[in-house]
Amino acid sequence: MSQPRPRVVVIGGGYAGTAAASRVSRKTAVTVINPRPHFVERTRLHQFAAGNHHASGDYRKLLGKGTELLVDTVAHIEPRTRTVHLATGGSVGYDYLIYAVGSEATRPATVPGVEEFAFPVAEYEHAERLRHALSTLDPDSVVTVVGAGLTGLETSGELAEQGRRVRLVCSGVIGPVLTEKARRATYERLSNLRVEVLENSRVVRVGPDGPALDDGTVLPSAVTVWTAGFGVPELARASGFSTDTVGRMLTDETLTSIDDDRVIAAGDCAAPSGDPLRMACQSALPMGLTAAGTVLSRIAGEEPASLDFGFNGIGISLGRRSGVVQFHERDDTPEDRVFAGRIALSLKALGLKAAMAGLRVEALCPSTVGFPRGGRHPSGTATRTGSPDRAATSRNAR
Repeated sequence: MSQPRPRVVVIGGGYAGTAAASRVSRKTAVTVINPRPHFVERTRLHQFAAGNHHASGDYRKLLGKGTELLVDTVAHIEPRTRTVHLATGGSVGYDYLIYAVGSEATRPATVPGVEEFAFPVAEYEHAERLRHALSTLDPDSVVTVVGAGLTGLETSGELAEQGRRVRLVCSGVIGPVLTEKARRATYERLSNLRVEVLENSRVVRVGPDGPALDDGTVLPSAVTVWTAGFGVPELARASGFSTDTVGRMLTDETLTSIDDDRVIAAGDCAAPSGDPLRMACQSALPMGLTAAGTVLSRIAGEEPASLDFGFNGIGISLGRRSGVVQFHERDDTPEDRVFAGRIALSLKALGLKAAMAGLRVEALCPSTVGFPRGGRHPSGTATRTGSPDRAATSRNAR
């Protein structure tokens, strides 16, 4: 009589979780727990909000054969019994758990009115609400985008290209991860789109008529979009796993939790060796495939391979006709090379299409998709305890 297939539960159906689920699907019984019945192309949510893209995918084409999709939210992980408890009241047991909950928008409690009067764009439902709000606006109404990271820049460019009056506000400079060369190219494009850019301007509250700055200036705005800041869900910390100060699960270089060798983390919610990679689709998919490899190795009684991934750069779309690409070394150090204009937009679009194509190919033929290597050089090594009992008692970041 054949042995039952190991049960793998994947929490989160984003880029990392979907890739991981497909890779382990041939040799395990996989359940993906995700709050939505469809895949979200998070890198296109600014387009979805602007009405330029659906930003969603069909899991039937993105998950490996036989994978179960459970539409629910995990409320708690119990490592001692290898069980996840669901928000709806049920529970699911596992032999191995892949933790891939991703990241989320943060709206600081120290800024009054953000929750009530500002629209985030980091989740599908957020972008959907913003899309509806924008559809009711007069074309001459001002839209203020708070935060000039990549999401804020892309949202501003997308809306301004439609002819909307857009104001971009940030507490420092735009694109803090960009080189001066890439930042100048971004400035130029935003200027051509007539985006009003206010740097070194700190928003201290948001009201129904717009945000207010620390000098008392109120910026009249029909819609305020909040893109300043990303965090991660509290699930790992609340379930007793060791996390960093942000809440990312601490792992070793095989992406195994330092508390429990049956729990593997991938994507934005993982901190390998306490030295997390930049939050990006570009790193999420390789981390998902690496996490899956760790599970398969442990099932086979083999030593898992360490994370070996190299970055390519940063791509920004600034509307449907132009963009900026900043090239990076494999270790994510910026190079001097920067492309701007249509060629940059084409490279950005190619990267997004390649990510989705990779998920589809992995679903059809597990273990066939590769990724760039050679860039992972952790500054330290996390110490693993390997005990689920440790996870049940550890409540604080280290």
